[in-house]
Amino acid sequence: MNSFGRIFRINIFGESHGPEVGVTIDGCPPGILLSGEDFEIDLARRKSGAKGTTPRKESDIPRLISGVYQGHTTGAPLTILFENADTRSEDYADFTDIPRPGHADFTARKKYSGFNDPRGGGRFSGRITIGLVAAGVIARKIIAPVEVKAILKEAGGEKEIEHAIRSAIDAKDSIGGIIECKGEQIPVGFGEPFFDSLESLISHMIFSIPAIRGIEFGAGFSAAGMRGSEHNDSFISADGRTETNHTGGISGGISNGNPLVFRVAVKPASSISKKQRTINMATGEMVDLEIEGRHDACIALRVPVIVEAATAIVLADLFLTSNQ
Repeated sequence: MNSFGRIFRINIFGESHGPEVGVTIDGCPPGILLSGEDFEIDLARRKSGAKGTTPRKESDIPRLISGVYQGHTTGAPLTILFENADTRSEDYADFTDIPRPGHADFTARKKYSGFNDPRGGGRFSGRITIGLVAAGVIARKIIAPVEVKAILKEAGGEKEIEHAIRSAIDAKDSIGGIIECKGEQIPVGFGEPFFDSLESLISHMIFSIPAIRGIEFGAGFSAAGMRGSEHNDSFISADGRTETNHTGGISGGISNGNPLVFRVAVKPASSISKKQRTINMATGEMVDLEIEGRHDACIALRVPVIVEAATAIVLADLFLTSNQ
């Protein structure tokens, strides 16, 4: 539901326009050096401000309210809070009766019998991912020297990302993107065959990120058009290194010592200023919907650091599990 992990177990909470959002981490090892400054770089990468991102500005100052004493983790549950201050809930007043096409307004209302918080998308907002990024900062410390890095490879189907964003803004529309993530120095042996394969665990966590619509490892879907002689990764050393890396660093669900490589597809943001034809659920009439307010033209710009954090969380849990 709202938690993930066996040993390094995270629980994210809050709503987009509620008083606070955050994360509680159970199973965090004691003795890790930790302060508010450790979060600054990754939180800044997730923030809005760049062209194509929402004008909503939050301070994103982490409050470590438990699990840290004298600059070190204690081994007790670690809770980190972030204040929501720059909210405009009135911008979302119409979405109860007129759900946004492509958004979770309709399914949320049905699943929770109308008791869900719709402001700013509520529980279904990208705002909630700040808890993942915060947990990822700690996870990186656990898995060092393993490094995880993600970049936006294309947006709106174009390699020229800035051009694609300008076009989307001019059209009062939104675009998605492709993000590639790589993990270096991952030990051989992470993951299990079948249900707890490394691909399964990473995919489970990655799909917790709002707007993710697909994932592929290594050669991915292009492998379907390759022959075995093309796709097979030939070994070139006794430590398992291969000449190519079409498997993306995973064989039989288990990390094989080569770089982890996967790509994710991020959909366009549902909230757009461009006029859309939809239905008023209260009246049953078709209406024109023009969404006002502050929204991302390209949410994919802010997703790479979230993908990194999600991956680091999975690896941290596997690292701690393997050392039990």
